Amino acid sequence: MQSKQIGVLGEKIASDFLKKKNYQILDRNYSSKKVSGPIRGEIDIIAKEKDAFHFVEVKTLTSDKIISPEEKIDFQKERKIIKMAEYWLLENKIPFDTKWQIDVISVIINLNSKKAKIRHFENAIF
Repeated sequence: MQSKQIGVLGEKIASDFLKKKNYQILDRNYSSKKVSGPIRGEIDIIAKEKDAFHFVEVKTLTSDKIISPEEKIDFQKERKIIKMAEYWLLENKIPFDTKWQIDVISVIINLNSKKAKIRHFENAIF
């Protein structure tokens, strides 16, 4: 399996995981057409749970990797996610004082057993 396919599979697993926790999926793979300059980015999943919006970064690796998926998020990636979340709120005319947070979902896929380990880090980036 190639890394792009693993990433897509991880996002599907994460989306299904959130749906089971009664999150409403609002958008997937969001990127703003209006964003210019070095801030370009993407938000994997945008969901709503109760009265809060969740901007979710999904990181997926196979079980043979040494690092954990969430360790792949650096400061620069955090800033891009925050900016993209702000653009999404702006484009959807949602006031910034509405409850919102950025979560990280870590997915480790064991290709042999076809099982995945999921960890949800709520409000992980601020």
